[in-house]
Amino acid sequence: MAIKAVVFDFGGVLIDWSPQYLYRTLIPDEAERRWFLTHVCAMDWVIQQDGGQTIEEGTAERVAKFPEHETLIRAFYERWHEMIRGVLEDGIATMEKLEAANVPLFGLTNWSAETFPYAWENFPVLRRFRDIVVSGRVKLVKPDPAIFAEMMTRIESHLPGIQPAELVFIDDNLKNAEAATSLGWHGVHHTDAAHTEAKLRELGLPV
Repeated sequence: MAIKAVVFDFGGVLIDWSPQYLYRTLIPDEAERRWFLTHVCAMDWVIQQDGGQTIEEGTAERVAKFPEHETLIRAFYERWHEMIRGVLEDGIATMEKLEAANVPLFGLTNWSAETFPYAWENFPVLRRFRDIVVSGRVKLVKPDPAIFAEMMTRIESHLPGIQPAELVFIDDNLKNAEAATSLGWHGVHHTDAAHTEAKLRELGLPV
């Protein structure tokens, strides 16, 4: 079946986001920083906020568990914007090639509902998608099949009758790409733009 739409993840594909950018300045020692981002403000904790828990609740829970690191914990969301370097130009270039070929584009991102407005205001490229599912707003996170079902419903409202096999999903997280594939989509694990574009060409897309 021909591909009729492409769904993009944002962080790591189109937006350059990493806690390292902030915490390299706050915790210069690499081993200490790695421990903090693995055990205190770890990704499984971030996912809780991406899934709808408020930043206030998430921060309070971490501070209660690690009171000796309160200042560093509070910095995570108070200075969250310092974790974003900007857009990833090669990912944007891939998106623009698809856009130029009139391929319908959608967004599916694990992102806190409270921090997403900053990205929306500062990165106009996000406004070029036909629809975006933000995990924090729907209180579901990838790789849960339910968030893909929500995305599918949104896409169908724009493209009635579309089938999973007519969709590509691009994500820098392998588990998320595999989750899409297990649902009948074409999941593409994004490691760099060259490999992603090669895969898209294999699927018949003009990039």
